[in-house]
Amino acid sequence: MSTSFIRNHQFNVIKKQSDFLLKTLRSVADQKVLKTVRFRTAVNIVEAFTHLTADQQRMLETVSDLTKAEDFQKYLDNLSPYREPFPDITPKQIEKLFPKNKKLKLPDLQAIDFRQITYLSWTDIATGKLYIVYPFEGQFVGIEGRILPTHKKGYCLFCNRQQELAFFTVKTKPTVASQDNFSSIGQYICIYNHACNQSITSTEALEKYIVTIRK
Repeated sequence: MSTSFIRNHQFNVIKKQSDFLLKTLRSVADQKVLKTVRFRTAVNIVEAFTHLTADQQRMLETVSDLTKAEDFQKYLDNLSPYREPFPDITPKQIEKLFPKNKKLKLPDLQAIDFRQITYLSWTDIATGKLYIVYPFEGQFVGIEGRILPTHKKGYCLFCNRQQELAFFTVKTKPTVASQDNFSSIGQYICIYNHACNQSITSTEALEKYIVTIRK
């Protein structure tokens, strides 16, 4: 059972649920409450997955038996080998996603732990642009837009967590065949993609956003 099956956002669910259970164990004495929380923790983790083998499900459900902080850490450590990394991508593949940008500034792929990202993104500070790459419906999708720091905290569209935000504006395709009919869609997202990737627990909002801007 060495096959990786835990995507980054699913591992974030596991961490979040594990942390909640540990905090509950430290603060609640009522055994009936604890039994319920243990049960719900395992259920919430399993429900983050569409498909699981019986062995994979049993492995995840062992969280309900844990009691001490070191047990929870060992649980997460034991799951690490099963984390599914972001799909392999090369600089040339990235360049093909942004064909109009002849001076595209590429991210340092060697410095990225691809197990810890749901989407790949980087900012070109010189141009004030943010680039996002995401594997969607069997292929990579590239998104390019202007990013403007807001210097305030709020809820990010992608991770739905309160983070320091930026306003991200993306041009969309014209509805008629004219270069003058481009419109744009703006959304508030995390200014720091690392924090977003560490917090995101579902890809639904991100994928809906991709569908919207590709219409």
